[in-house]
Amino acid sequence: MTALRTVCIALAALVLSAAAAAPSTAPVFTGTPCDKLIALTIPDVTITAAAPVAAGPFTTQGMRQSAELPAFCRVQGVAAPTADSHIQFEVWIPQAGGWNGKFQEVGVGGYDGSISYDAMAAGLKRGYAVAGNDVGHTGGDLKFGLGHPEKVIDWAWRAMHVSAVAGKLIVRNATGRQPEHSYFIGCSTGGHQALSEAQRFPADFDGIIAGDPAYDRLHETAAYLWSWTATHDASGAPLLSSADLKLVTQAVVATCGDRDGVIDEPRLCRFAPATLLCKPGQTGRCLNQEQVDAVDKVYAGLRNPRTGEQIFPGWERGSENFGDAPLQGWNGFLINPKAPMRSEVYAYFLFGDPNWDFRTFDFDRDVAYADSAIGYMSAVDTDLGAFRARGGKLLMYTGWIDPVAPPEDIAKYYDAVAGKMGGLRKVAEFYRFFMVPGMGHCQGGPGTTNFDMLTQLENWVEHGRAPARVVASHVENGVTTRTRPLCPYPQVARWNGKGDRSKAESFLCTAAKKS
Repeated sequence: MTALRTVCIALAALVLSAAAAAPSTAPVFTGTPCDKLIALTIPDVTITAAAPVAAGPFTTQGMRQSAELPAFCRVQGVAAPTADSHIQFEVWIPQAGGWNGKFQEVGVGGYDGSISYDAMAAGLKRGYAVAGNDVGHTGGDLKFGLGHPEKVIDWAWRAMHVSAVAGKLIVRNATGRQPEHSYFIGCSTGGHQALSEAQRFPADFDGIIAGDPAYDRLHETAAYLWSWTATHDASGAPLLSSADLKLVTQAVVATCGDRDGVIDEPRLCRFAPATLLCKPGQTGRCLNQEQVDAVDKVYAGLRNPRTGEQIFPGWERGSENFGDAPLQGWNGFLINPKAPMRSEVYAYFLFGDPNWDFRTFDFDRDVAYADSAIGYMSAVDTDLGAFRARGGKLLMYTGWIDPVAPPEDIAKYYDAVAGKMGGLRKVAEFYRFFMVPGMGHCQGGPGTTNFDMLTQLENWVEHGRAPARVVASHVENGVTTRTRPLCPYPQVARWNGKGDRSKAESFLCTAAKKS
């Protein structure tokens, strides 16, 4: 990998020196024909295919649906930074003058070993040369890490860096010049990868978008185990049904939401589950004491049983069940799984025992052991000084009712970075965070959940225009029903008292109330 980085730096230096030595006319760049890229030699990388793709409908295994794409050069390869690595990646480069001169890499979701083709297609249609990889394995089973610690490292952080370096080299050879700007976009695990890049490889990208980042990976996994235990009886049966969760959400919204069913600031909501406790003789549309206790425990989050220290924040009020999609409530990650979500991390990655019983997990001793043994799986470094020093810009967002990656944890990271790097005002010079009221995990929910962060990032990186607000919309059946500004944390959107409440221009970004 060191050799690969050296080659990249050397090539960049050659391009820069050539530009400096050239006469007043711009240098002429000559790229390598697409099919000839198969012969490209990069340390620790094998190019397995390179072929032009004609403009029109395109699909490949792993895409959700066919996409109408411009003509592009499709390059496929395998990176092997270690003897046990096998990172499959692709680079798509616009043809026929359609390249915007920029490079974009996309993240992946969960632990899935698959290339995010749909995200690549979106970037290609905007004129980007795009890259994606399968994080070093195939499929969604965590067994890939059993006895293969290097593959776990590939998943955790190495694959994105390796494919970024190789991707930019391939683009340079295909076009004859380095990309003018490089961007990374990801949500969920992709958001985790985004923060990892900013922390570990600050020179990889000029601009980074981190959506709903599951960055505190190990503590989040412990919180899944805790919350599953809190919401299931001794036999493993759920204590709460989907209807119970819907009842709770409706009560929360009635207490703290607006007319659109959106809770602007869930952490200011004082809804108590005990208000739903069944009265003597009451049946239906109420909770028994065991259910009330379960909901309270999920809200409270995970604490060290010995010290009382908060290990991971709880899930927000309003995130219980706000829609029918799998990731629009606690059903997907907390209630419906037959065993705690992601507990295989401990069985396969930490203890190396497929027969490990999650019921033996110690929330004091084993949390500390995981942090020390596989702490590289998380991206918790709060010192982004190197990224800031080279002019990098970072936009982060998350849904206020995210039932997968609790937003309090993400806000905690931003606050910690601010504490490390001179306060909120100084951090906002290169790193801004946007809470999205009424949004679940990366998308969906009753809020204004449609927005374009990439254009905001481009304007910041390329023109120095930092986003003071981002206009978002709520869309139903293809029709925009309302708009609202997303405000840079810790500001919130407040109605101006006179304008149309369905329009963003009727709202101001103002200081948030104290929680």
